[in-house]
Formats: sequence, structure tokens, C-alpha cells
Amino acid sequence: MESFFSHLKAEKLYLERPHNEAEARKQIAEYITYYNYERFQKKLSDLSPVECREKIAA
Repeated sequence: MESFFSHLKAEKLYLERPHNEAEARKQIAEYITYYNYERFQKKLSDLSPVECREKIAA
């Protein structure tokens, strides 16, 4: 979990500083979708978290 929040801050919030709470919520939701569906991770054999779960469930 700590790793996720570190990535969220470094890859999204520090680069696109939100100006209000609504903008921050939108950016966080976008990043969660990106992280789960598009961001490949070495520890998951270069799969996204969703791809890894689907592979395990198959």
C-alpha cells in the first residue's frame, strides 16, 4: 500500500498539482484506473494488476 501511494504522488499528484479537492479526487481516480489496468509491474511478470489476477483466475 505504501508503494502505491508513493507512486501516486510521484507519477500523478506532484506532476499535475490539483488546485482543489474535486480536481484531486478526479486525478486520483484516473491514476487508480491507470495503475490497475495499464501500469505494468516487474513483480507481476510485466503484467498490470488486473491482467495478473485474470491470469491467476484462468
